[in-house]
Amino acid sequence: MRIALDAMGGDLSPTEILLGAAEAHKEYGIDVILTGPEDIIQKHLAELSIPMDGLSIFHCSQVIGMDESPTEAVRQKGNSSIVGGLDLVKRGEAAAFVSAGNSGAVMAAAVLNLGRIQGIERPAIATIFDTASSSSILLDAGANIECKPSYLMQFGFMGAGYMKRVFHVETPRVAILSNGAEEGKGTLLIKESYALLKASGLNFIGNIEGQDLFK
Repeated sequence: MRIALDAMGGDLSPTEILLGAAEAHKEYGIDVILTGPEDIIQKHLAELSIPMDGLSIFHCSQVIGMDESPTEAVRQKGNSSIVGGLDLVKRGEAAAFVSAGNSGAVMAAAVLNLGRIQGIERPAIATIFDTASSSSILLDAGANIECKPSYLMQFGFMGAGYMKRVFHVETPRVAILSNGAEEGKGTLLIKESYALLKASGLNFIGNIEGQDLFK
C-alpha cells in the first residue's frame, strides 16, 4: 500500500512528519510518498539520518499555510503539497492522502479534485473516540459551519459505513449528539434530523449527550 503524506503540514513539519513516515514504513510496511519541496525534504531527511527505505518524494513547489483561506489557497496554489497529494490519489498512485496541515484546504482540495460520493451533499471530518469497549466516531467535527437535516442523515450513513469497514462493527448504532437524550430535545435542526434518521433504515438509537460518546 502506498500513502501520500503532506511533508509540510502541521506545526512541527517537516521533522516530525518525516520521522512518522519512516516509523509507519518500519512498523506497518507502508510505502509513503512525501509531498512538498524536494530540496527541503531531502535536507531534513539527511539531517535526521532517515533512509529512503519505503519512502519517495513527489515534488510540490508550494505550501499552503494554516492561516490561508482554504478555497482561495487551493485555487491559487495548484502545485502545493496538499493539492499534489490528492492528485496522486486521483491518479491511482496513492491509496489515500494524509495531512496535518490546513484542514479546510485539504477538504476543499478533496472536493475539487476527487468529488463527492453520489448522494452525499457535503463532506465531513470524522473524529474517533476510544470507548470502554470499542470506539465511536463523531461526524461532523468541523468541515461544515451550518448543516441541514439531510446532511446529518448522510453523516449517519457515512459514519456507519466507516464503522463497518474499518472497525468491523456489523450493525453500528447511530445517534444525534444533542443537549438531551429525550426525543424532542434540541433545535429545529435536531428535531428534523431525528425524523429523517428514524426512517432511514440505520440502527438509529435517538439522541445522546456528550458524555455518551465515550460509552
